[in-house]
Amino acid sequence: MYAPPVAKLRRLLDASDGAILELRAEESHSGSHAAYAARWRTSGGGSLLRMGSHPVGVVLHLKHYEGMRRRGRPVRARTVLADVAQLTRLPDLVGRRLSMSTRAEDVEDWAVAVITFEDGTKATVHSNDITLGGVRNVVTAYLTNGVVHANINPNTTVAAYAPDGAVWGDEYITEKVETKAGWQFPSPDEDWMRGYPQELADFVDAIRERREPLSGARLARDVVEVIYAGTCPPRPGGAWELGRA
Repeated sequence: MYAPPVAKLRRLLDASDGAILELRAEESHSGSHAAYAARWRTSGGGSLLRMGSHPVGVVLHLKHYEGMRRRGRPVRARTVLADVAQLTRLPDLVGRRLSMSTRAEDVEDWAVAVITFEDGTKATVHSNDITLGGVRNVVTAYLTNGVVHANINPNTTVAAYAPDGAVWGDEYITEKVETKAGWQFPSPDEDWMRGYPQELADFVDAIRERREPLSGARLARDVVEVIYAGTCPPRPGGAWELGRA
């Protein structure tokens, strides 16, 4: 939510005075290199928790933001329905060489969640460890009078091509790419584009000004509630109703 593309999305939402009908968000890549990420006991979840917390967070934030702007209270998630899988461990793939770095043992490496908000609008969140080519980190807002696509990664401000990845030597391209060969999108300032300095600045200002940060406790609780509601066994007949589990 601190990333400049998302900040611009909020400003365009304000300028349009449109209402959000649907949000689609994703964070995916080819898998974590960390050993803890492969096991539930050490990570607490798979791709939906480890990465999906980011796109879940941004869609919840945007509806909170819209609700505060329009009626003085956040529009919160009402129900969530999710599906998860271990696609890299399917029986038909045994013995096949995979280019993904995920080593999922008892956690999912693919997940999708459909969130329904109190006002009936929807959000779809994708998060997986099977996406090659670097981090995919995007959110699209479908408004009553427009569409805004916030593309955090891959960022296309710089494009470069080389037939052999060795051409670029030790120069950094971007996170999680399997090769430097072919067309690449080197990020000129990856930390800034992802909102890390802005996040730290808001943290410091929130302490100094004695206020809630943009990413506050209410949002954090809602993110965790949505993810675990989506990955726990559902109530009979459908999705979990949030806040009542």
